[in-house]
Amino acid sequence: MAAKVVDIMADIMADCGEHGSPSCRILTAFQPKTRIMRRADFFRLIALAAIWGASFLFMRMIAPVLGPLWTTEIRVAVAGAVMLLFLLAGRKSMDFGLNWKVYLVLGVLNSALPFSFFAYAAMTLPAGYSAVVNATSPLWGALVGAVVLKEALTGRKIAGLAAGIVGVAFLVGLGPAKFSIQLMLAVLACVAAAFCYGMAGAYAKLKSAGIGAPMLATGSQLGAALVVLPTLPFVPTRSEPTMQVLLFALMLALLCTAVAYFIYFRLMADIGPTKTLTVTFLIPVFALLWGGIFLHEEFNLNSLIGCALVGLATWLVLFGAKPPQQAPQPASLKRG
Repeated sequence: MAAKVVDIMADIMADCGEHGSPSCRILTAFQPKTRIMRRADFFRLIALAAIWGASFLFMRMIAPVLGPLWTTEIRVAVAGAVMLLFLLAGRKSMDFGLNWKVYLVLGVLNSALPFSFFAYAAMTLPAGYSAVVNATSPLWGALVGAVVLKEALTGRKIAGLAAGIVGVAFLVGLGPAKFSIQLMLAVLACVAAAFCYGMAGAYAKLKSAGIGAPMLATGSQLGAALVVLPTLPFVPTRSEPTMQVLLFALMLALLCTAVAYFIYFRLMADIGPTKTLTVTFLIPVFALLWGGIFLHEEFNLNSLIGCALVGLATWLVLFGAKPPQQAPQPASLKRG
């Protein structure tokens, strides 16, 4: 089974060529191809959205007990170890000697910081709020790309940025959660996490040529674990964790990180980046759904409007313009 999964990942790396980089944290560039979505692909896409939407639910239940840093460390350490085992089972080399710096920097930008920010926000912010703000990651990616990579910031992208900002402001100011300084700090933490994803994408595009996307995904988790580990003695858990909380933490690591990456890579290989990126619009829907069902979080018309504005903003940035005919089309996906 491990060898089969690694073979799928290897096929994806062949598609990636020299442009492998982080998404939802890995940004992967593919040559444009026409792929037909089968029924199995559709169910994988829905499953991926449901799993990544659940990550915000799990953080909402884990972070108030373990705290942000312990939540992040368990997530990245367990997920990184499992993903590394699959790669080693398929006799794939991580080339730590050559790539350690890229893994470490991406571990900070693509996992350690954003996961910690989202975990901090989860102590007070409804799961659906975090997921909606997370969906603005492509907007920040476009902004960072314009500044760092000198990519064109078109009128359509500027309109997307504006719509995203209005959507988040609408959600925070008029949503069901009572406005407070703590709520504002939590939202700013989510915005900082989304901005980190944008920086990670730009860094990967500059520095990760020749490194396969599965290696980057695994290396970034391990790099994040190494960075967060020294801080743990100074930040004890907020309370004694129960077996249920520890189980949720393992599910966050194994299901919402390791397994989710394998599904994501399979979709990238089978249907291509454009169709796979539609998961960006589905994650907030599932996060709001899970939050309402399991945590009884409120959802009103203003929440719907804010979510719709962020969805429009994401569409304008990701899918609003036709890709160049002679260049690979970059695809980015950021998740909580």
